[in-house]
Amino acid sequence: MSDNASIKEEDDQLKDPSKLYYQSNGVRWSIIASYWLVIFLALPLWWKTTSIERLSLPQSQMDAQSERMLRLSVALRSSEARVREALDRPAFREQLADEGVDVHVASGEKFDYEIALGNHQETYVEGRSLSFPEYVSDDEILDVLKSLLVPHAVNRQHEQHVVPFASRYQLSFSLLNEDAADGDSMLSWPIRDAIQRHLTPTVNDLANLYNFTFESQVQFHAPLAFEPEPISVHDDDESAADVEPSNDDMAGITSEQLTVFVNSAEWSLSSSVSNDPVLHFLLFVPKRPLHILTEAGELSSSRAFLIPQWGGVVLADTQDLTTDPARQVNAAFATFRAQLVTLLGVPQLPPNVTARVPPGHITPWQADALLRRRARESAQEARDTLRSISRLVNQIENMPVGARVRDDVQGALHALELAYSSASASMLAAFQHAAHATVLASRAFFSPGMLQLLYFPPEHIYAVYMPLFASALIPLAATAARELRAWRKGVKAAAQVAAAQVAAAHVAAA
Repeated sequence: MSDNASIKEEDDQLKDPSKLYYQSNGVRWSIIASYWLVIFLALPLWWKTTSIERLSLPQSQMDAQSERMLRLSVALRSSEARVREALDRPAFREQLADEGVDVHVASGEKFDYEIALGNHQETYVEGRSLSFPEYVSDDEILDVLKSLLVPHAVNRQHEQHVVPFASRYQLSFSLLNEDAADGDSMLSWPIRDAIQRHLTPTVNDLANLYNFTFESQVQFHAPLAFEPEPISVHDDDESAADVEPSNDDMAGITSEQLTVFVNSAEWSLSSSVSNDPVLHFLLFVPKRPLHILTEAGELSSSRAFLIPQWGGVVLADTQDLTTDPARQVNAAFATFRAQLVTLLGVPQLPPNVTARVPPGHITPWQADALLRRRARESAQEARDTLRSISRLVNQIENMPVGARVRDDVQGALHALELAYSSASASMLAAFQHAAHATVLASRAFFSPGMLQLLYFPPEHIYAVYMPLFASALIPLAATAARELRAWRKGVKAAAQVAAAQVAAAHVAAA
C-alpha cells in the first residue's frame, strides 16, 4: 500500500507542478531577485569603468587667442635725414603693419638694420647694413625695404614649393646610377667635401630655425619607370625616322614625365633611422645623355628640377663624368643648395640688390625674414589648434579631457603669452615661444585619449551594448512583471476567500 501511495503522490505532483519544491513562489522569487541583485550591485562598477575624465579647459582664454596677432618690432637706423623722413611715411608703416611688422626709426646704438647712402652704383646688402646709391629715390628705398622685411607678401613665386615648418629635418642625398653595368656611371662621390663646401654655411645660418641631419647612399641600378623620348643625333640629310636609337643618342624628359620621374617602387629612398621629415636630393646618372624638354619640345638649358615639398633632382652631364667628375658633383651640390633654400622658404633678394656675403651663406636680412615668417606661422598654427580643441570639446559632450591635455593646453596658452610679450624685445625668443606653443597644442589635439572618441561616437556605443544587454534584460523584466501580476492576483484571490469565509461565519452564527 505504501508503494501505491508514493506513486500516487508523484502523479499528483506531475499533475500540479506548483507542488514541486523548486516551483514554489519563495524559491522562484529568490532566483529572480538574485539576478536583479547582481545587476544592481554591478551598476556602480560599470559606471566607474565606463565614465570619462572631463576636466575643464580655459575656454575664455582659448577663444580670446583668435583675436590676437603676433606683432614683431623692427628698428631701422639711418644717418640720412631724407631716409628717416621716408621711413616715417604712414602708408609705408601701414603696409608693413598689415603683415605683423611694426617699424620704428632708432636713433641710438640699439637697432636691427642700418640704411645708408653711398657714392656707388649698386644697391647691396652687407651684414645688417643696406646701402643705396645717392641718386636712388625715396620710393625705391621703401620698395626695397618692403621686399626685404616682408618678402613673402611681395613675391609668392615659390610658395607652392615650400615645405611645412618642422624644427628638425633630415637631408637625404642619393647618387642613383640608372644602370652601372651598361653605359655611363658614377660609383662614388665626395659627399663630405661637397656638403662642407656648399651646404654647411647655409645650415649654420639657419641654425636658429632648423636642426639638420644628413644621410647619403649610392645605388648602382635605379631604372626609370618610363621610357624617355629619344632625341636622335643625325646628319641634316638623314631623317630622324631612319635612325635607330642607341645608347649614344640623347633622350628627353617631358613635363608630364617629370611628375613621375621618381620610381618609388624600385628606388629605396625612404629613411629607416629617423622619424624626422625628409628632404630628398637626387643626382641621377643616366646610361645615355638625358635632357629636360620644354613645352615646345626643345632642350632646356637646365638639368635640374624641383619636386614641391619633396626635394630636388639633378641630371648628371655624362660628358663631365669622363672628363671632370668633380666638377659634376660641385655643380650638383650648388644646385642642391639652391633647391634647399627654396624648399625651406628662404626669401630671395630683390633683383636689383646684391649680397656681399661669403660663398654659400645667406644674408641676415633673409634669415631674419624667414624667422619672422615662421614665428607668425607658428603662433597662428597654435591659435588654430587651440580653437579646434575648444570646438571639439564643445561639440562632443562625452569627449575625455585628461590632466595631460589640460596641462598642454594651459602650457600652450602660456607660451603664446610669452611670445606676445617678448616680440618687441627679441624676435628669436618670440619664435621659440611660438614654436613651443605649437608643439604643446598639437600634442593636446592628438592625445590618444581625445582621438579615440573621434572614431567611436555614441551610436557605436549603443550598437555594442544593445545586443549584449537587451537579450538578458528583456526576459528578466518580463519575468519580474509576470511574477508581480501573479502575486497581485494571488493577493486579490486570498482576500476574496477571506471575505467569503467571514460572510459564511456570519451566516452560520445567525
